[in-house]
Amino acid sequence: MEQRGQAESALGGAAYGMLFVLGVVMAVVGGFTHPVWDVGPIPGSAIVWVLMLFGVCLGAGKLMRGRLGAVATALGWLLVTMPFTLELKAGDLVIASGPPGYVYLYGGLLGLVAAYMLSPSSGGGSWLLRGYPPNNQT
Repeated sequence: MEQRGQAESALGGAAYGMLFVLGVVMAVVGGFTHPVWDVGPIPGSAIVWVLMLFGVCLGAGKLMRGRLGAVATALGWLLVTMPFTLELKAGDLVIASGPPGYVYLYGGLLGLVAAYMLSPSSGGGSWLLRGYPPNNQT
């Protein structure tokens, strides 16, 4: 097994940390803007947020060449979104019950699972640390 240097380990940790922060930012912005736009009875902005969350998590998994990239982003989203579903004493609630809230919450969870399952399972090394492999044309 190949040993990684300290710089590569730090770079990898920073990349996963930034993916986590990206998930947190998506959860905060999405949590407050998912009920903004409806197309008749269809919650348009909630559907857009679910698709963006799926795309970002899948992209993170593919770019980091492992499921840990998708998990880091998903964990950031989950740690912010789940408390948003709790009602406070004053009656404040960020993700309310209703079609936009249900689509955003449950669709987001399904999107996270789908992105995890479609991400590569082997840790072949991140594009960030190793670069893209050369094309071997024979």
